[in-house]
Amino acid sequence: MTILYDEGQQAIATESRRVLEARSGVEALLPLLESTGEYHRPFWDTAREQGWTALALPETYGGLGLGLIELGLIAHQAGRSISGAPFLTSNFGAAKAIELYGTDAQKARWLPGLASGETIGAIAFAGGPDAMPRQPEVTLTGDLLDGFARGVSGGLAADVAIVLANGPGMAALVLVDLAGVERSAIASFDNSRCLADLHFAATPAESLAVGSAARDAALHILALQAVVTAHEQTGGAEVLMEIARDYALTRRAFGQPIGAFQSVKHRIAELYGLVELARANCIHAAAREGQPDFITAAAAARLSATEAYDTAARDCIQIHGGIGVTWELGLHLHMRRARSLAIEQGSSLFWEDVLVDRLAGEAA
Repeated sequence: MTILYDEGQQAIATESRRVLEARSGVEALLPLLESTGEYHRPFWDTAREQGWTALALPETYGGLGLGLIELGLIAHQAGRSISGAPFLTSNFGAAKAIELYGTDAQKARWLPGLASGETIGAIAFAGGPDAMPRQPEVTLTGDLLDGFARGVSGGLAADVAIVLANGPGMAALVLVDLAGVERSAIASFDNSRCLADLHFAATPAESLAVGSAARDAALHILALQAVVTAHEQTGGAEVLMEIARDYALTRRAFGQPIGAFQSVKHRIAELYGLVELARANCIHAAAREGQPDFITAAAAARLSATEAYDTAARDCIQIHGGIGVTWELGLHLHMRRARSLAIEQGSSLFWEDVLVDRLAGEAA
């Protein structure tokens, strides 16, 4: 695939941007920062109504049969609008885990609900900087789980979770119905992520993969989510670059627009380069799904998008000066989201290690 979208994909991007800009705004997102466990329900209602939850899932189970490229387009627009819920990514990750590694019975039970958005899924091993820990705090004995999955994005609202656990002498990737599972809400600087610690106490679990296959499957699911998240980060970085540009062209100091000063114009030019590099990496990674180099491409997209969003959030606020840190302007929403997304699917250190391991293996 080239780094250009075809006509149909461009239509998806245009329409999703129009819908999200009409239904989401700073004024709706600010109150969420002061309440733990709430998310922007209009965003999730829109995702369900527009069929975005079904976009990349099989038609057999109520999906639309498209792919990671099209879902990435939606995620990009969600990043521009600062989506008020994490479920577009987590539902996709949980659904793909079940689609790729589950039994026919598991697929029939869970995929239709995940495709419609009536069921919310979570990936319970991607929270915090240490994604896929070698020794998870969750233990599988027989078909029962015990222990903690910490910092699970969407965990407060999820109905089903995919968990990486310590089995008897080996890793195990399992599917867990969260009905009745104890959850502890985590108050964070980005409360719309619905973060929670999940406490399993003799909780029934269904196996998806065991041993080295479990860790391979977990990394693949994490990479799929990382590509979606990278699109969201790139969308956020893009809109911040545009906000900084527009402000620099209108704000005047010493008789001229501040964009005329080299220190400002160079920052905006550097942001443009970071955004376009991240965008190209995202498109490439999405197009490589199912190919041997997919994990490598996903790691590159994740790293470049994280750098772009972090840098854009910082520089956009600095270009605005004092007004940039005010509550009402809302630039801090992007700063919060940039930091949240930077660790949700594993930190940059994790993905750097993945990238180095993959490249070293290819070189060998």
